[in-house]
Amino acid sequence: MSMVTLPGLKDLIESISRERNLPRLAVQSAIREALLKGYERYRRAQNLERKQFDEDYFDNFEVELDIDGEGFRVLSTKTIVEAVNNSDHQISLDEVQQVAPEAQSGDSVVLDVTPDQGEFGRMAAMQTKQVLAQKLRDQQRQMVQEEFQDLEGTVLQARVLRFERQSVILAVASGFGQPEVEAELPKREQLPNDNYRANATFKVYLKKVSQGQQRGPQLLVSRADAGLVVYLFANEVPEIEDEVVRIVAVAREANPPSRYVGPRTKIAVDTLDRDVDPVGACIGARGSRIQVVVNELRGEKIDVIRWSPDPATYIANALSPARVDEVRLMDPETRQTHVLVAEDQLSLAIGKEGQNVRLAARLTGWKIDIKDKAKYDHVAEDAKFMAVRAKYQPEDDENDMEELEDENQYELELEEDNFDTREEN
Repeated sequence: MSMVTLPGLKDLIESISRERNLPRLAVQSAIREALLKGYERYRRAQNLERKQFDEDYFDNFEVELDIDGEGFRVLSTKTIVEAVNNSDHQISLDEVQQVAPEAQSGDSVVLDVTPDQGEFGRMAAMQTKQVLAQKLRDQQRQMVQEEFQDLEGTVLQARVLRFERQSVILAVASGFGQPEVEAELPKREQLPNDNYRANATFKVYLKKVSQGQQRGPQLLVSRADAGLVVYLFANEVPEIEDEVVRIVAVAREANPPSRYVGPRTKIAVDTLDRDVDPVGACIGARGSRIQVVVNELRGEKIDVIRWSPDPATYIANALSPARVDEVRLMDPETRQTHVLVAEDQLSLAIGKEGQNVRLAARLTGWKIDIKDKAKYDHVAEDAKFMAVRAKYQPEDDENDMEELEDENQYELELEEDNFDTREEN
């Protein structure tokens, strides 16, 4: 079999594998694909009378690398036919039976179609070089996807490289000892108090690993995601790592709608151990633990509150640091509630531009209306609420009444049955 020699092929594979941190088999695959493209260019130049080739025209061709011999061969799988219409895909039965008498029409044979050393041509060699560079980039993107796919939802250490439009391009190191790869931190995922100067380091939350072969960074990271806060607390509070304390919910507003309001987070924690104070565990002695988290988030305000299975208690806790006098669960189905506070607690409960009550609502999942206790009329508010409910849910109320009557009838029948049973006994 003939062979086109490639002096230094073995060393080339080793150096590319080392420099780009790719497996040797991946490098060999890229070289084979590139050489096949180069062969296509060579064949197109030879068949000038053929204006174009179909997209799958060369699917029956493949390149075989000879690492030790430092060269390659081109092989073609052809179908045996009585009369040849396309010599690239077919071979005559008479020709094959001269060397293999048992061959039959319809069988396939693999033939060596390697061009002579000097015929491959300069243009084919250039095509091979261009395709190889592209294939190696594709291999690296694929490696990034495979490596970081399992790291989605975790926190990585990152270093600022450069700026593109409003995004920050970071160098992210994985936990597997791989070289740094680029990640994008979009404007919406940045913190207003961060100083993204060159070579500054940050902890970032790996939000998404992009699919496909697109150019540019494939990793989307965030400094504004609530997952970053969860990680920082879990890393700083041993009780969370040991699952003695659990984080039930997090509500974060890292980029408030107004520049006059700073970033803020509310985090609800709980424990099944009666001897452990979950809020105190997260705050630490003299605030030592929570201060580490605050420093990493560049001074972001963080409220750690105690979760409760009782919605009223949970809502009151979520509105911290405001003091709540009463929580009225107006409609548990639509999760609407009125929270009554003293006049001097109104602004604190609502928060600057509504941030405190907005975060409390996200944390608890209830629609919270803050009311002045001194001006609150219980009877009037109940009547107003029932009127609105009747207006928008008349059919539901009728159905509820029918269900209630059915339940009462069922309970009455049960009581009568029990009474009859007792009399018989």
